[in-house]
Amino acid sequence: MGRRKCNRTYKRVAALVGLITLLTWGARATAEEEKKEEVTTLKEVVVTSTAIDSVFVPLNASIVDGPKLQSLSSATNDTASLLKELPGVSLYGAGGISSLPVVHGLADDRLRIKVDGMDLISACPNHMTPPLSYVDPSDIGSLKVFAGITPVSVGGDSIGGTILLDSPMPIFAAPGETYRLSGHLSSFYRSNNKARGGDYSASFATEIFSATYSGSVVHADNYTASGTFKPAGPAAVDKPGNILDGDEVGSSSYKAENHNLAFALRQANHLFEVKLGYQYIPEQGFPNQRMDIISNTQWRQNLRYLGQFDWGSLEARAYHETVRHDMDFGDDKQFIYGAPPGIVSPGMPMNADSRNLGGALKTSIDLTRQHTLRLGGEYQYYRLHDFWPPSPRTLPPGFTFGGMAPNTFLNINDGTCVRQALFTEWETRLHPQWLTLLGARYERVKMDTGDVQGYNNVAQGFEFAADVFNARDHDRTDHNWDLTALTRFTPTPMLSLEFGYAHKTRSPNLYERYTWSTNSMAMVMNNFKGDGNGYVGNLDLDPEKAHTISGTVDVHAADRTWEFKVTPYYTHVTDYIDARRCLQSGANVICGVPVSNTPTNQFVLLQYVNQTARLWGVDVSTHMPLARIDRVGEFNLAGLFNYTNGKNRATGDDLYNIMPLNGKVALRHRLGSFDSSVEMVMAKGKNNISDVRNEIKTSGYILANLHAAYNWKTMRLDFGIDNLFDKFYSLPLGGAYTGQGMTMGLNSIPWGIAVPGMGRSFNTRLTYRF
Repeated sequence: MGRRKCNRTYKRVAALVGLITLLTWGARATAEEEKKEEVTTLKEVVVTSTAIDSVFVPLNASIVDGPKLQSLSSATNDTASLLKELPGVSLYGAGGISSLPVVHGLADDRLRIKVDGMDLISACPNHMTPPLSYVDPSDIGSLKVFAGITPVSVGGDSIGGTILLDSPMPIFAAPGETYRLSGHLSSFYRSNNKARGGDYSASFATEIFSATYSGSVVHADNYTASGTFKPAGPAAVDKPGNILDGDEVGSSSYKAENHNLAFALRQANHLFEVKLGYQYIPEQGFPNQRMDIISNTQWRQNLRYLGQFDWGSLEARAYHETVRHDMDFGDDKQFIYGAPPGIVSPGMPMNADSRNLGGALKTSIDLTRQHTLRLGGEYQYYRLHDFWPPSPRTLPPGFTFGGMAPNTFLNINDGTCVRQALFTEWETRLHPQWLTLLGARYERVKMDTGDVQGYNNVAQGFEFAADVFNARDHDRTDHNWDLTALTRFTPTPMLSLEFGYAHKTRSPNLYERYTWSTNSMAMVMNNFKGDGNGYVGNLDLDPEKAHTISGTVDVHAADRTWEFKVTPYYTHVTDYIDARRCLQSGANVICGVPVSNTPTNQFVLLQYVNQTARLWGVDVSTHMPLARIDRVGEFNLAGLFNYTNGKNRATGDDLYNIMPLNGKVALRHRLGSFDSSVEMVMAKGKNNISDVRNEIKTSGYILANLHAAYNWKTMRLDFGIDNLFDKFYSLPLGGAYTGQGMTMGLNSIPWGIAVPGMGRSFNTRLTYRF
C-alpha cells in the first residue's frame, strides 16, 4: 500500500515538474521574442533581496552556503550531515534523513535549532524527526553554526550552540526588467543503498513580487557496510522470506517528499514573506531504535516582515506547524507477537499529534556608529498528544486484558510547553581594534500535561505507575536566565583574538519530565539516545544550567586566502540531565533506589536524573593555497581537527556519545569549470564510554573520499566516491544496532553491536538551471 502511494506521489510530482518546466520555457520563449523587438536590451541580472541580518557573528561561528552546499548535497539527503565539515560539529546516527547534530558534545534539545526562524520540535519519543530533517539539502540558502559562545539574540532554551538554517532568499527582477523566470531540475543516484530521486524549483519574479515553488523526492533501500557485522538470515522469525545479509544494515531504508511555496513582496526597504511547507515520509527505518516511522506528515506556515530604517532594522515573524507522526515495526523488525489460542498482537502502533505556534519581534537600533542595541521578544506554544492504540484492537474471547490491550496507552496526554522570552544585547566598538558584546535573556517556560493510563487497569500491570503519576501535580514553571559577555581584539589585519563567557539554561523537554511508565516494554520505546536502553521520565527534574568559557585565536591573510583558527572551550553544567539505573522487578521497575550487581553486557533500564557534568575540548581548522600552475589549475589544502572530553562529576562516569579525537584533511583542485577534491576522514577509537548505559566501544578508522564537479553555463555534473577503499568501520555516535528481530523485548535482541558506517558508494548528480 505504501509503495503504491509513493509511486503515485512520484508520478504526480513528475507531472507537476514537467508542467512547470513547460510553462516556464514557453513563457521564456515568448519573452525572448518580445525582447528582440525592443531597442534597449536589458542585462540578465538577478537581484536577490538583502536580508536585514544584524546578528553578531563570533569568530567560533561557521557558515555553509553557495558552492559548498552544492558539492555536499550531491552525496546526501540528510541536511544535518552538511554540518560535518564545520569545526566542533559531529552527528548522532539515526534514520537516513534524520541525523542529530552535536556541538562540543551537546546534542538534540541542548542545541537551539531554527529553521527559517521557526523553533521546530520533534513530536516523537525517539526524536526521529529533528528540526533539520524537515528541509531537503537542495532547499537551503545558508547554514550558520554558533559553537559555544552564542549571542543571546539567537540563543534561548539551550546550553549548547545554535544552528540557523535559512532557505534561499527570494529572487526579484532587475530594474527595468518586466519579469524574471528561473528554476532548476536535478536528479541523483547513490549506488550503495540505491538512493534515487530529484529536486526541482521554479520562480516567477517582477521587481516587487516573487513566487517560488520547490520540491524534492527520495527513495533509498537499506545500506550495506564494508564487511559482515552480524549473522546473515531472516530479519525476524515472522519474516522468513526477508533475508538480510551479514553486511546489510537493517531498518536503514527511507522515502520522503518535500514541497514548498514561497511568496515575497518588496517595497523600498521593506520585505514581506509568506512561506508554506509540506513534508511526507511514508517510511524511514532506524537501525538504532526499536521502532520505525511508517508515516510522518508535517504542514508549516511562516510569515515574516523585514524593515530597514534610518535608525536600524525591525523584524517580525509568526509561524504555525502541525505534525502527525506514526510509528510501528518496519519491514526488518518482528511484527507479530503471540500465537493462538492466546492473544496475538499485530504490531505496536505509536502515534503522536503536535501543534506548534510561535512568533518573534526583534529590532536592532544604531545608537551611534560605535553602539548597537538589539531588543526582542519571543513566544512559543507547543502541544503534544502521544498515544499508543491497543494491539490487538479486540481481545479474543475469554480475555479482559493482555498483550497491549484493551486501553489506548497515553504516553503524554495533551502535554503543553509555553515559552515566553525577552532579550537585550549591546554591541560596542569604542576603538577600531576592540569590540565587545554584552547580552541578557530571560525565559519563562511553563509545562503541564494531563492524567495518563496504560494498556490495562491492572495493579500488577500498568495501573500502579499511572496512579503514582496521576496523584502528583504536573504543572511546572521554570524561570531561566542566559548571559553572554564577549570581547574581540584585532591588533593587525592578520590577527584576531576573542574571549567570552556564557551562562545558558535549558528546561527539560516533555519526554524527560512526563514519560511515566516503569514497564520495561514501554520504557524501551521512550528512548531518544539511540543506545537501545529503556528510559522513564522524572517530574522532579530541574533545568540544566551551563557556564562556558571559550577563546579563539584567528591568524589569517588580510584577504582570507589562508587562515588558521583554534578554539579551546570549557563548560560546567549543573543539573545536567543524565541517567541512573532502575531495579528490575517483575513487569515494572523501581527507580530512585540503590542498584547493585547490574549487568555490563546487556541493555538496561534508566531514569533521567539531574547531576553535574563538565565538558572541555578544542577545535582547530585551517585552509591555505598550495600552488597555481598554468593549464593545470589551483591547489588548496584544508584541515579540521576536533577533540571533546565529557565527564559526569557526580558519578565519575564518562558522558554518553562523546565523539573521540577526529579530523579531516582535503586536497582541493580547480581548473576553469572543473573542481575536484581528495579527502581523508579520521577518528580515534571511542574508549571513554558511559558505563551506566553500557555504551559500546568503537575502533578508530581512516576513510578516503573523492569528489569532482564540472559546471557548464546551465548545467552541473557532480560525481563522487565515498569510502573509496571500502573500509569497514563503526559509527562512533551511531548507537547500538537494534535494526532487526524481536525489538519489543529489552534483551530479546543481541547487545554489543555498534551501527556500522556505509561501505563504498558511487554518487552522481546532474543539475540543470534555467
